Amino acid sequence: MKTTFKSIVLFGAACLYINSSVAQDVKKEKQTLTILSIDINGLKSEPQQMGNLVRTELEKLDTFEVMDRYDVAYMVEKNKLSINNCYGKLCLTEIGETIHADKMLSGSIELYPKSIIYTLRLIDVKTKSIEKTTVMEFLNLPEELQAFTNVTVRAMFNKSVDQNLLAKLTQRNGFDNALNNPKKDRLRLDGPRLGFVTFTGNTANILQADKSVGGFEAFPMMFQFGYQFEKQYLNEGKIQALFEFVPMITGVDQGYFIPGFSLLHGLRSNINGWEFALGPTINLSPKARGYYDTTNTWHREQEWTNNPENEGVKNPFTIKERLDSRGDYAIQTGFVLAFGRTFKSGKLNLPVNMYVIPGKDGFRIGASLGFNAKNK
Repeated sequence: MKTTFKSIVLFGAACLYINSSVAQDVKKEKQTLTILSIDINGLKSEPQQMGNLVRTELEKLDTFEVMDRYDVAYMVEKNKLSINNCYGKLCLTEIGETIHADKMLSGSIELYPKSIIYTLRLIDVKTKSIEKTTVMEFLNLPEELQAFTNVTVRAMFNKSVDQNLLAKLTQRNGFDNALNNPKKDRLRLDGPRLGFVTFTGNTANILQADKSVGGFEAFPMMFQFGYQFEKQYLNEGKIQALFEFVPMITGVDQGYFIPGFSLLHGLRSNINGWEFALGPTINLSPKARGYYDTTNTWHREQEWTNNPENEGVKNPFTIKERLDSRGDYAIQTGFVLAFGRTFKSGKLNLPVNMYVIPGKDGFRIGASLGFNAKNK
């Protein structure tokens, strides 16, 4: 039993030793990489500062033995090296040989009117050749240099890149977000809305009925047009949060003028433009007080009192208020549930939305299409 226990202990110790040796060998196998500075043109950052930023991103990858910036400064001073404006292959390989580095990394960042070009070059000191070059074009967003560096370094060494972040940094006509529109405080999807609304239930029956009985002699589907105003209060990550103000006119295609207004609170995806919104809506429509008799025929309230046969007799039917073409305009309220998606074609935004307004006399179901050209 003791012999077996000793064997297990010795085997475990051997495994630990082997693992430790392998780990040390792997660590030794890492090639050393040195970064001096990154050439920068048109931006406020300094070359050495950008070099430190690239060094930090490289250390996160844990792919090379990245030379510490203080060690770099020590070796430069010790060997009396001149590293100012040292960005080319000849200069870098010469310094790499002196400080015994396997690889040298350099590059440049250049500002153009509408973009920033980020270039990185990996140089093999032994072969004195450029091993790899990565060039990426970003939007003109100088405050996002750290994000640019993260994406470019990861792309250079075939590491996974956050595609959502990449789209925000590179797509000129992408959805507005806190990265590509850092100085804007509202979403620029304001614009006209055109569509239609369909009425169901008892409301649809009233619309189709004769005017002599309070109907409208109208088809229960009406054209709508209006304008949507938006005010953003949150624009981070994958989500935008905003308020939507939508005045609309309904029914002009059938000779009616029904004004309405909706105040919605919405959430919109920064990735694909899907959105959801809800909130109250009001509109002006003719209403009258009346009752349904035993044959389910609608009568206005005054029809009972104006009938001589009913003098002194109390109306036994329940008095209610409903849509009636003979009535007076009154405020009608409701609650909107809406969803939709914004499609893009270059600078053109095309928001398409569907909505439903539930009610005791029937649902209102509608759709709208808008358009907007994003301003620069």
